[in-house]
Amino acid sequence: MKESHSSIDGFIPRRAGNSIGEVISGSSGNNIIGFHERKIPEPDEPLMHHESKPQSGIGVKRSDIDESLRDIDGTKKPVKKPSRRQRRRLKKMAKKPKNKVKRLVKWIAIILIVIVLAGGGYVAYRFIAAGGNIFQGSIFDLFQSQALKTDSNGRSNFLILGTTEDDPGHPGSNLTDTMMVLSIDQKAKNAYMFSIPRDLYVQFGAACVSGYAGKINEYFSCTNDGTSSSAEQDRLTKTQKFVGDIFGLDIQYGVHVNQTVVKEAVDAVGGIDVNIEGDGAPGILDRNFDWRCNYKCFLVKYTNGVHRLDGTAAMYLTMARGDSSPTYGLAKSNFDREKNQQKIMIALKNKATSTGTVTNIGAVTKLIDTLGNNLRTNIQTKEIRTLMQVGGDIKPNDIHTLSLIDGDNAVVKTGSYGGMSVVMPSEGIFDYTGVQAFIHKNLSNNPVAKEAAPIVVLNGTGQTGYGQSKADSLTKDGFNVTGVKTAPDGTYENVEIYRIGTSDAATAKKLASMYNIKLKTTAPPIVVDNTVRFVIIYGSTTT
Repeated sequence: MKESHSSIDGFIPRRAGNSIGEVISGSSGNNIIGFHERKIPEPDEPLMHHESKPQSGIGVKRSDIDESLRDIDGTKKPVKKPSRRQRRRLKKMAKKPKNKVKRLVKWIAIILIVIVLAGGGYVAYRFIAAGGNIFQGSIFDLFQSQALKTDSNGRSNFLILGTTEDDPGHPGSNLTDTMMVLSIDQKAKNAYMFSIPRDLYVQFGAACVSGYAGKINEYFSCTNDGTSSSAEQDRLTKTQKFVGDIFGLDIQYGVHVNQTVVKEAVDAVGGIDVNIEGDGAPGILDRNFDWRCNYKCFLVKYTNGVHRLDGTAAMYLTMARGDSSPTYGLAKSNFDREKNQQKIMIALKNKATSTGTVTNIGAVTKLIDTLGNNLRTNIQTKEIRTLMQVGGDIKPNDIHTLSLIDGDNAVVKTGSYGGMSVVMPSEGIFDYTGVQAFIHKNLSNNPVAKEAAPIVVLNGTGQTGYGQSKADSLTKDGFNVTGVKTAPDGTYENVEIYRIGTSDAATAKKLASMYNIKLKTTAPPIVVDNTVRFVIIYGSTTT
């Protein structure tokens, strides 16, 4: 049995180092030199001569002045008066000796640039520090923009696992009670997500705590009990493949978070808005957590409608499943909890990529630190820029949630197996064909797969197993074959296709093209269920 650890490698908050951007205090006085305003005389004004004190005993007569003036060389040119334009310019200079406004604007601009650069450098430093804990590869790979790895449908699939390993007193803290798959198309800019029931009963393929079979939330912790970074990566890689095989998905990436990441991330972006929808009730109530305040508070109690949640409220909502009385609005227990987890994740994504958040340096650095302390993944550093760009490009309306339990065609159900309450496929224990068909239909870029038109295959060749082999081939091509039967006795063409109704145009077009035939609109030779849209008969021209 895995040892109980208070934390795993990397989930220990880093020690605070020297703060970047600290204010260095000091004093230095600068004397401001004032300028004395100097009046420039108007050009038309007579020049004022400085009179010197006359010497005593000496008189100056008018005749002496006239005689001196006659001695001046009359060939010298008179002083030219300034032009009207020059006089206007001189007046302006007299009124504004120095353009202090322009100097002030210049210095303000310089200060703002320094602040922006310092802030950007600080954010970059924090991101680099956190990135070393989160991502795989060299931090210098951040300058690259490598495309994300994809499956055959061009989608990138992420397995998100949540534990409470940061809360050692929490029962089963190493179990992945939160399991979710996020699938994004980096070209079409859309995303699909669905939750994996934590109680889905599976076969482990090896011995775990509960044996060779048990609930799927046990698998992650039983792959190894190491606390190193390499052990964490090993757990992620093995769980990706294990879950992928069950759901028929090629999962390229794994992400492991603890419960603290929800609380701190929501607080970092200033709270999120979540629409509360009680299951057949006017809201939701779960008193499972109220022992923390000696039952003098309600940590999960909301009316239906949109509520602004802080980090603590969001964290408790992700765990609420109505398993402690009194309770209401969570009749589907874990399934209701999974829906609320999806809502919180979408709300957090939308808020984190909003303009108000990405331009707030404090919010960005808090978010980066939160992820650095509480998230581990095998995403490569050189893929981060692409992931961030795609995340910002995907609009809220292009994020779709899938439910494995809703509707008439639910692919999983609750039941009892081995004396315990479990979740199992609708087809039966360990039969995942329906689950895989549902996922394939919704995540495929193939229009035929998306239509998932029910098809019945009839074997009219007389060769045993021929019809099943054709059905398997059609299924690989994305067609939804729901039945294989023997055709009634008769004469048939090599391939005959009956179309029932006028829907599923993509499927009709593909079948006609594959076999180069015209589809028949008459009734097929057998009675089929009213959900069937096509009947394909494989035969020959001989009886």
